Amino acid sequence: MLNMNARGLENRTAWESAGVRLPEFDWQKMRDNTAKKPAWVHFGAGNIFRGFIAKLQQDLLNQGLADSGILAADTFDYDILDKIYDPYDSMTLLVSLLPDGAMKKEIVASVAKGLRAGNGFAGDMQELKTAFCSPSLQIVSFTITEKGYALTDMSGRFFPFVLADFENGPGRCSHAMCMVTALLYERFKANGTPVAMVSMDNCSHNGEKLRSSILTVVRKWVEKGHVTAEFAAWISDERNVSFPWSMIDKITPRPAKVVEEALTAAGIAGMAPVVTAKNTFIAPFVNAEQPQYLVIEDRFPNGRPPLEKAGVYLTDRDTVNNTEKMKVTTCLNPLHTALAVYGCMLGYESIAAEMQDPQLKALVEGIGYREGLPVVVDPKILSPRAFINEVVEQRLPNPFIPDTPQRIATDTSQKIPIRFGETIKSYMACPDRDASGLVYIPLALAGWLRYLLAVDDMGKHMNCSSDPMLETLQAQLASVSFGKPETAAEEVLKPILSNQALFAVDLYEAGLAGKVTDYLKRMLAGPGAVRATLEELV
Repeated sequence: MLNMNARGLENRTAWESAGVRLPEFDWQKMRDNTAKKPAWVHFGAGNIFRGFIAKLQQDLLNQGLADSGILAADTFDYDILDKIYDPYDSMTLLVSLLPDGAMKKEIVASVAKGLRAGNGFAGDMQELKTAFCSPSLQIVSFTITEKGYALTDMSGRFFPFVLADFENGPGRCSHAMCMVTALLYERFKANGTPVAMVSMDNCSHNGEKLRSSILTVVRKWVEKGHVTAEFAAWISDERNVSFPWSMIDKITPRPAKVVEEALTAAGIAGMAPVVTAKNTFIAPFVNAEQPQYLVIEDRFPNGRPPLEKAGVYLTDRDTVNNTEKMKVTTCLNPLHTALAVYGCMLGYESIAAEMQDPQLKALVEGIGYREGLPVVVDPKILSPRAFINEVVEQRLPNPFIPDTPQRIATDTSQKIPIRFGETIKSYMACPDRDASGLVYIPLALAGWLRYLLAVDDMGKHMNCSSDPMLETLQAQLASVSFGKPETAAEEVLKPILSNQALFAVDLYEAGLAGKVTDYLKRMLAGPGAVRATLEELV
């Protein structure tokens, strides 16, 4: 059996016979160089990092354009490092799943070491401090999810553990943002060499979110006398500490059984997934789609690796923002959300399977091509039409990407304003366009309201995915009943359809409330009414 670690990779012939591409650089030399002159620290040791970000550095190492690797830190789930990093010398088997069923396999070995960022790990924290104090450090990047930047709850109150970090100061932190701020304080005291803090999380204005959280921590620590005003001035100046914005796009879903079995059949040992104590389902391999996009604002005050040689788009902030708007409001995310809610009601358990459904395929094509593209924000560096072509023809239909409508339907209330509301607003703002003429977008909105009833198209109970507004919205829709279209009355729906927090616009002002109501009533007629409505309208 083949073992994925430094010693196991010495048997190159056997690995290549198994169809696995190996690193083309000296692994031990990369580790030694990283220890001497660290250039890149990354927080968030999960799949998007292992299957995308680490692969970028691997490409540069393979080309001889870099000589050090990445130090990967995790502040949340240390089991990932114990069970997935350490036993494999921090290597990952990346499996790119192609739409034709082929699997491209490559061992990614650009991570020099996994580090536990936490008070209980003095040795790992010292290594992080050493890296942060090194003038060679250029990039500190993040894939910790949007929640990782949050200091407050939904009501705006600081979390208790964040308040404790404010009181305790830099010496004893538990929250990721406080910990990172403390490490930057070490850099300031050591030499004050500039550095770029790069959020690569899939959220809007991610660099702004990261900067806001860190500056909030600094302000509180200044108030309590833990750090100096000079540190606050240093970190507030983006010539010293920059916070570039970025847009990332790649699907790296949970490990697929078919991939695990294929790797085991190829003679590769130890590929079974694990479930961590924090309930992370993760494996020594990462299965992912091949298409990927990373667009970063080119603001690196201490220099950077030639990321453009690994396929990254380096540009200005406006272009990053426009690229994200293109993806999130037109070319990908709205399509995903529409498939999610309708897929749940129609009994689908795979996004790819939905794309074989003529009505659902027509629905997302209508949302993207017919109603989105006419008002799309064109970032210029990518073609919106080419992007959506790839989404519809290759990405969503890929049967080897095990993504489910139930997962995508999570937190839909938080996604609707951006994914659909922005396009509606564009129509409302354009003198020669009429928002009331839209068909596919209001059909997606009506489908979401129908989904919230927790009843599938056959009238059977259906679980709704978690959503912070779920209980509130279901209470507002409590009188709306399956089989009774008349219960979707205006007095019931108006508080929802006029809620600009939900839709980014008042749907009555947009001329769409009546259409959404009509579509919802059609889908309430009885068993099969959702399908019948789709057949009639798309």
